[in-house]
Amino acid sequence: MNKDWNMIEVLRYARHDWLNKIQLIKGNLALNKIDRAKEIIDEIVACAQQEAKLSNLKIPQFASLILTYNWENHMFQLEYDVLDGSKCDYLDDEWLVSWTGSFFDCLNSSIKQYYDNHLSVTIEPQIEGTRFFFDFRGIITNKEQIERFFERTVTAPKINFHLLTEQELSLEFFLHK
Repeated sequence: MNKDWNMIEVLRYARHDWLNKIQLIKGNLALNKIDRAKEIIDEIVACAQQEAKLSNLKIPQFASLILTYNWENHMFQLEYDVLDGSKCDYLDDEWLVSWTGSFFDCLNSSIKQYYDNHLSVTIEPQIEGTRFFFDFRGIITNKEQIERFFERTVTAPKINFHLLTEQELSLEFFLHK
């Protein structure tokens, strides 16, 4: 997660992702599954729109963390959604990426390996600031470690988190302008 991606590595991963997507489309077309090929194209367009929204928020380190996270081996798959395309250039990008990276590390070491774990991050820019939602679905094996993380994390925003079950974690916080 802390890898410093150089331009060649970024292009290699992006090219690999695009080739996989094109192969999916070609395979479905070869099987005469036109509707499925169209669905894949729609998914690609939606993903590209989300990438553009994230990139345009003006928090480049955070965007880089989110965009490249699934390129490395982790215990959960990351999904994200940006609800608006507003700029968040008032946010402390370094703090945000540091806190998020620490949270991802804690979560990685607190969940079941080789299980279908998912973390969804929703970013909602608003007039007064930006709201962040993190929703985890999977198997939590070390609930106490996650609770300790939130107890010892000194942060500017108030973080509301809920360990709903051994399979769900939800948190949200709001960063003011």
